[in-house]
Amino acid sequence: MLLGVNIDHVATLRNARGTVYPSPLEAALLAETHGADYITLHLREDRRHIRDDDVAAIARAVRTHINLEMALTPEMLDHALAVRPRDVCIVPEKRQEITTEGGLDVLAQQQKIADYTRTLAEAGIRVSLFIDADEAQIQAAADLGAPVIELHTGAYADAANHNERAQRLAQIEEAAYFASERGLIVNAGHGLNIHNVTPVAKILPIAELNIGHALIAQALFIGLPAAIAQMKETMHRARSAV
Repeated sequence: MLLGVNIDHVATLRNARGTVYPSPLEAALLAETHGADYITLHLREDRRHIRDDDVAAIARAVRTHINLEMALTPEMLDHALAVRPRDVCIVPEKRQEITTEGGLDVLAQQQKIADYTRTLAEAGIRVSLFIDADEAQIQAAADLGAPVIELHTGAYADAANHNERAQRLAQIEEAAYFASERGLIVNAGHGLNIHNVTPVAKILPIAELNIGHALIAQALFIGLPAAIAQMKETMHRARSAV
C-alpha cells in the first residue's frame, strides 16, 4: 500500500503570516526522502493554501511524482495541461467549505467529467475521481473511462460512535471490492490519522492512501520524517496482518 503525503497545510501555516516559510517545497522533498511514495497537493480556486508557483516548483523538484487535486473547471484543466502532473484527482469544491465535504457527483455531470478525463488522458495524465462509497457513482466512473477512483473516507473518520464507524467502514470495503471488480484502481483518503487508519489499510483492493492534515499536525510534535514513518509502519502492519 502506497502513501501519498498531502502538504497543503504547510502552505496554510505559511500563508497565515504572509511569510515565505515554512516552505511547501521543502516539505515535499523532506517527505519524499523519508518515505512518501508521492506528493499530493490541492490547488484550490481561491488559492487558500497551495499556490500556482508551489505546484510548479514541486512538480519540477520531486523525484517521485505529484498527485494534483483540483476542481472540475476550465481554469484548472488549463493549469494541469501546463504542469503535466502524473496524476490528477478531480474533487468537488465549495468556496465556503473548510475542507472537502463529500465526493464528486459523477452521475450528475457524467459527460462533462468524461470530456475532462479524456483531455487529461490524451496529455498523458492519469485521472482519479474523488467519490463517495456509493456503487452508482462508482459504476458511473467506470462507464466514463476513469482509470482510478479515490474513496472519500471522511464519513468514516468523523463517525459519532462505534456502530456508525463500523457501518461506514463496511460501506468503504464493499465499495472498494465493487470498484476493483470493474477494473478500477482504488485509492482512499480524507480524515485518516494514526488512530483510525488501520481498518482502512486492511481493505485489500485499496492501493493507495492520501493523508495530509493528520500528518502535518503530528509533525508539529515529532517531526515530519517521524510522522511519515509512524503512518507507514501502521499501514504496513495492518496490511501484513490480513
